[in-house]
Parts: sequence; C-alpha cells; structure tokens
Amino acid sequence: MALPDILPIPPFTRPVRGEVTLPGSKSLTNRALLLAALSDGPVTLTGALFSEDTRIMAEALRRLGFDVREDAAAATISVTGLGGQIPAEKAELFVGNAGTAARFLTAFCAAGPRGAFRIDGVPQMRQRPIRGLLAALEQQGAEIEWLGQPGFFPFEIRARGLEGGPVKIEAAESSQMLSALLLVGVLARSDLEIEVVGQVRQAFVEMTRRQIAQFGGACSGIAQDSNRIRVSRGEGHYRAPQGPYRIEPDATAASYFLALPLVAGGRLAIPGLSLADHAQTLQGDAEFAQVLAQVGPGRRGVDRNFSEFSDTFLTLAAIAPLLQGPTRITGVAHTRKQETDRVAGMAKELTRLGQQVEETEDSLTIHPRPLKADQVVETYDDHRFAMSFGILGCHDLHGNGQPWLSVKDPACCAKTFPNFFEVLESLRQNSLKDRP
Repeated sequence: MALPDILPIPPFTRPVRGEVTLPGSKSLTNRALLLAALSDGPVTLTGALFSEDTRIMAEALRRLGFDVREDAAAATISVTGLGGQIPAEKAELFVGNAGTAARFLTAFCAAGPRGAFRIDGVPQMRQRPIRGLLAALEQQGAEIEWLGQPGFFPFEIRARGLEGGPVKIEAAESSQMLSALLLVGVLARSDLEIEVVGQVRQAFVEMTRRQIAQFGGACSGIAQDSNRIRVSRGEGHYRAPQGPYRIEPDATAASYFLALPLVAGGRLAIPGLSLADHAQTLQGDAEFAQVLAQVGPGRRGVDRNFSEFSDTFLTLAAIAPLLQGPTRITGVAHTRKQETDRVAGMAKELTRLGQQVEETEDSLTIHPRPLKADQVVETYDDHRFAMSFGILGCHDLHGNGQPWLSVKDPACCAKTFPNFFEVLESLRQNSLKDRP
C-alpha cells in the first residue's frame, strides 16, 4: 500500500492475537545470493526477502553477467552459478545504502582475475566504513582508485585476483567486512590465512561460516581462535545445494512482533523461526527473545549488552518508556556508523517523547517518564526507527484508540520489510474481530 509522508499509528484497543508471517532474512538472502553466484550450477532460494537491499544485490549480480531471476509472488530467486567465474570485466555498481551488498560486492569484484569495477551508493553510504576491507584486498593484490574521499565510496577496483596466504583485516567497525572476505576466499589462489585485528562481533561472522559450510566451503579457527581464520580454497568455487536453499524468516523483523504483546497485550505466534533453540537458527538476533524473557510479564527494565545482536536494540529502546524502571543498553557504539547514528537518533527521539535519556558513546540508559502525545518521530531514512516506533505507537496511550504518535517517512521500511505497516494494521484489525 502507498504510505503517506507522515503516518499516524492507530493503537491497539484489544489484545493482539493470531500469527504473523515474516519476510526472509536480509542477511541470509544477500549472503546466499553471493554464494549461489560462486557455485557450480543453478541455485534456487526459497523464502527469499524481496526488499530494496536484496534487489540491489540481485541487480548488481546481473550487471556482473549472472543470470538472476526473481519471482516475488513465490518468494524465490534463481541464480546460475558459473563455477567461480565472473563474466563481466567492467561494470558500474550502485549499492544504495545496503551495507551487505556494498561490502560483499566490493570483495567479490576484487577477487576476480581481471576487470575494472566502479562502486558507489547514496550519500549515507559514502560515510559508512569500508577502509578495513579495502586495505585487506590491497594486501591481496587489488588496486583501488579513490573517486571521492579516500577510505570511502565511491571507488574503482582493478581486480588482479586474490593471492591467498596471510592477510590482515580490521573489521571492528563492521563485521560485514570480515564476512565479505570469508565469502570470496574460495577464489584465492591458495588458502586465505586471515588475522583479525581488533574485536569483531561474532554472531554474523558465525552466520557467514555456517552458510559457507552449507554450500560446501570451509572456514576453520573461528571457534578456537577468533583472531585467526583459515578459509579453504577447495575447488575454487562452491557447490550448488541439492534442491532449493531455504532462507529463514528474519529474526530481526521478529523482534518487533515479539515486542508487540508487551505493548498491546495478547499473544502472537511467529511460525517458521526457532527462537527457543539457537542451534536451530543461523541468526544471532534470535537472542532478542531472551531479552524479552528477562523483561517478563512484569515488564521490568533491563540492563543488556547488545553488541552481538545490535540491530534489535532499537526495538527495546522504543518500548522502554512502557517498562518499569530504567533500561540500560550497551555495546552499541558501532551502530553510530550504520544507516544513521542510531545511538544519537534514538536518544533524540525518546527525548522528544518526554523520556529521560543518558547517552554515552557506547550506551543508552532510558528512564521512563510520562509519554508526550501528538509527536512525529524522525526516522532518519532508517527502517529500524520506523518499525520500532511503529510498535510503540500501538500502545493505547489515551485509552480511546486515538493515534498519539506518528512516524515520518514510513516508506523507508522498503529496505528490509516493505509491507511492515500493512502487516501491523492487519494484526490490529484481526484483534478487533469477534471472539468465540
């Protein structure tokens, strides 16, 4: 549905009930697209996410010469892998503000045996970290020409292939840079021996390692020594899975609907995603379910480090005004360099809503205060602000079902969950139906 520039959020007046079908994981979809392109035959992804970020990735692969076919109605994407070959030797790629696409495609282009590839994104992407990955690729033989500010997009990569052997990477600013190097290590002339400089959030790196294994690749050393990782070259490409490759529902998107019953009451089922047993999911963001278990039915404020599942911290921060006692969120300094400065933005919007907020470089402490009504929250072109505050707006502040909170630019949800507000309204309407 078409969304207005400013969307008032109708509160729930009855407890939520039923179930919600989530879109596929963005992180898993974009990793799987690259793995499929590096495979030795056709791969069909089922349950794939169709959003701005995944369409950017699919279009970039087409520009690089791959056959990529999308069926949004069936939630499938088919990619014909070419055994480790990159057909195009020249391309201009636009990565928007898609961090996974930007880092993964940068490494992919540099890993090719030859070619010149220009990569750029929207103005926000030109401020997001990439230097650590490019420095590692230069160690491996790639030549980088900066077309703007050195260390940031845009730039041109002149590929020479990856030498293999020892390489250092600084990926503390974004684990996606390390994941990118792991994904393309199969193209190196010999096994990559990666030394990771500084602390890296392991959850998404582990996701990458497990997906690589599902495509027949191997990374060793992550569990034993997080600073040294060996990536096996193997056959120089991945193996296409037997049968379709299923993408899990998005655990980050699940965080909003896990939080909704705390805001509106009731119960909500999320089929297709295992949240009780982390061994059954590739996604570290499933940990958010444990945070809400700590909040409990008493809706207690919590003190939690979100460094390994930081995409969900905005969900907790947005509903913190409804909890009993302060909520302290730590381990989020790196989110200042994501779609926007998420720490500063969240502090500003909660203050706008009347909350007392203490902000440090790495944390937020939120002291609940009476919520201010008739406020329009900024979203900073960041989908997670829109969805998190969309959930808070479901709280019936006045007890009469009248909207009290509006979200600016709700269409920014197209990045990962295009129909989020449609799904939310469907749940609200379902809650109003007569009950047996």
